[in-house]
Amino acid sequence: MMTQSAERAPKLRREAGLIGLLYASLGGIIGSGWLFGPKNAAQIAGPLSIFSWLIGGGSILLLAMVYAELATMFPRSGAVVHFPHLSHGSLLARIWSWILFLGYVTIAPVEVIAVLRYVDDLCAYLAKATSWFPRHIPHLIELAAGQRVLTHIGLAAAVVLLALFTVINLFGIKWALRISNTAGWWKIGILALSSIALLLSVRHTSNLHIPAKSFAVDFRGMFTAIATSGVVFSYLGFRQAVELAGESANPHRNIPLAVIGSVVIGMVLYVLLQLAFVLAVDPAAIHKYGWSSLGSVAAFKVGAGPLASLAEGLGLGWLAWLVYADAIVSPGGTALIYTTTSARVIHAMGEDGFIHPLVKKLNRHSVPWAAGMLSFTVGIFFLLPFPTWKKMVDYISSVMLLSYGIGPIVLLSLRRRMPLGAAKRPFVLPWANVLAPLTFVISNIIIYWAGLKTDTWLMGLLAAFFVVFMIYRLLLAPAQICRMNWRNTWWVLPYLGGLWLITKFGSASMVGGLGYLRFPCDLLVIAVFSLIILLLAVRSAISLEEMEAYIQMQEI
Repeated sequence: MMTQSAERAPKLRREAGLIGLLYASLGGIIGSGWLFGPKNAAQIAGPLSIFSWLIGGGSILLLAMVYAELATMFPRSGAVVHFPHLSHGSLLARIWSWILFLGYVTIAPVEVIAVLRYVDDLCAYLAKATSWFPRHIPHLIELAAGQRVLTHIGLAAAVVLLALFTVINLFGIKWALRISNTAGWWKIGILALSSIALLLSVRHTSNLHIPAKSFAVDFRGMFTAIATSGVVFSYLGFRQAVELAGESANPHRNIPLAVIGSVVIGMVLYVLLQLAFVLAVDPAAIHKYGWSSLGSVAAFKVGAGPLASLAEGLGLGWLAWLVYADAIVSPGGTALIYTTTSARVIHAMGEDGFIHPLVKKLNRHSVPWAAGMLSFTVGIFFLLPFPTWKKMVDYISSVMLLSYGIGPIVLLSLRRRMPLGAAKRPFVLPWANVLAPLTFVISNIIIYWAGLKTDTWLMGLLAAFFVVFMIYRLLLAPAQICRMNWRNTWWVLPYLGGLWLITKFGSASMVGGLGYLRFPCDLLVIAVFSLIILLLAVRSAISLEEMEAYIQMQEI
């Protein structure tokens, strides 16, 4: 029975409908990825980059279906924090909450960087093409060691934009989703229009030809591009609807439609855009320099804003202006919706006691304002070690796939403890015993493709978090250490450690490893390793009684 104070406490409002949730997920999917992803993917995989978007989209669609079943069983805001607790207890949930935190608070900053890159490119274009625009204005982006990074003024502008998105979110979920819906129509329209305009203007079908001498490189690049060019990063926004499930009036109907529908729509749009980009690039430059030199402005005239500069080169000035305008709307809208959902994830961490209870505080608009302020503060720091869009995308793709990978484990654990018929499942994943393991394998493969540097940084950061947590427990609550769910969580150490070791010994050309495991043998090793970990994890789940106790406690 709830206390009177709990009854009077403000709660998250159920104001998110189907369209709002669909556009929340689409708003997460269509962000800065479409502005930079096509060029990055083509640079790595040439024309096979089209299949990178297909494979990446199909992989994320499997994940979306896993989360559609979980979210409709337990529709809670910040649900991804609760899922690990539900299946394996508080220790796993605490570890995964760190992973989620590291992933979510970094996405708004990376979208802000994308906005500033295009704004800086637009200012440079106007200074050259017009007489009225100032010739000497401070740059937001500068070249440093071959990378485009934020200047001091750019960093200040990024902080201001992050603050603006945080303030907007303080006025409630209805306003955030209303802005997201409006931006969603614009973003879909401009992305589709850009693809069609490029296809109608020029179609260099010779660009689809792959010379025999470069096929092996492009084929390997087709897979690595999924993790490192922005492909997976672009699709990861599907889970926005899952995070907002607790604020939907009809989550059992709305969540599956929004989650799966957003991925399908996004995949169609991205594949079409990549095809249009590949066919629009100058074939003479490809023949002379190769796809790997696509970043060279001198060779391809594709600058910091690749789609806009490509449109300019084709004489489509009107399209370039639309892309420049959308370079503010698309990443800005995605940053706004991730600011919304990251606050919900932090709020859920507070509900489970993984962070200071202050983050549970809601304002008069039923918004977790303290959680939003924490997300904003931490997001600023992530602008510093990852000042470029590419570096941050590599990191985010890896950490978010790691956080998503818990989904198949939770689903199969619940299927084992709560079989079909024993628990209400408004959406049921078909062939779960096949698709869930396949999804877990694919998630780990994509993490592997992120590369040794990214994975080393990620695993090292998680290890540091764990060490700090254990020191904290030893000093303040040593008796609680023995009561943690060690027997349910022990498999995490061989999982994360084994995944890093495979990457360390993996392909030198694909992931920067030592080269003992070559393609495709490395994928087979990851597949076998993943299935072993999955079996151990499912068998280590907490008992049915513990699951039911947690459900009752959380009033799920």
